[in-house]
Amino acid sequence: MPSQDLEHVHSEADSLLHRGQERAQRFFHGFVDFAFQGNILEIAFGLIVAAAFTELVKSFVGNILMPPIAVIFPLNKNIEEKFAVLRRGDKVNTTTQYSTVQQALDDGAVVMAYGSFIYQLVSFTMVGLCLYGVAHIYTLVSHDPIIKYTTKCRYCRKRINEKVCMAPLQQ
Repeated sequence: MPSQDLEHVHSEADSLLHRGQERAQRFFHGFVDFAFQGNILEIAFGLIVAAAFTELVKSFVGNILMPPIAVIFPLNKNIEEKFAVLRRGDKVNTTTQYSTVQQALDDGAVVMAYGSFIYQLVSFTMVGLCLYGVAHIYTLVSHDPIIKYTTKCRYCRKRINEKVCMAPLQQ
């Protein structure tokens, strides 16, 4: 009798192991199918290109656009380094001024870094304008428009596709 119980335990362990292997293989094959679908690869490619494009535009803004702005406006340093000290830190006496935002932060001062915000705002605007330009060029070249122009519906006042509004009413 004990040998039958032992065989039952071994067969049960083998079946659990076999089921676990099947689940692991099914999970792996499902992941491979998911990861190498056309849509996922297109999204991954688009994200990589978008990240590179964003870095390019940020470099344009920081290295080409912002220095002339700093010269045009009477700024003695780059716009990114402009800040206001709201409360001084513990280590600096009242006669010493902070030279950089990092120096003020290291001292424990409360700082409003408005120059960094202005830089980020200009950078965001430029990325948006560049992406709009690329989408506009793609729309001119392709039959599949990215930019879909809308207008307000004269009946419901919601924004709808411009082509729908121009279509004649069907009775």
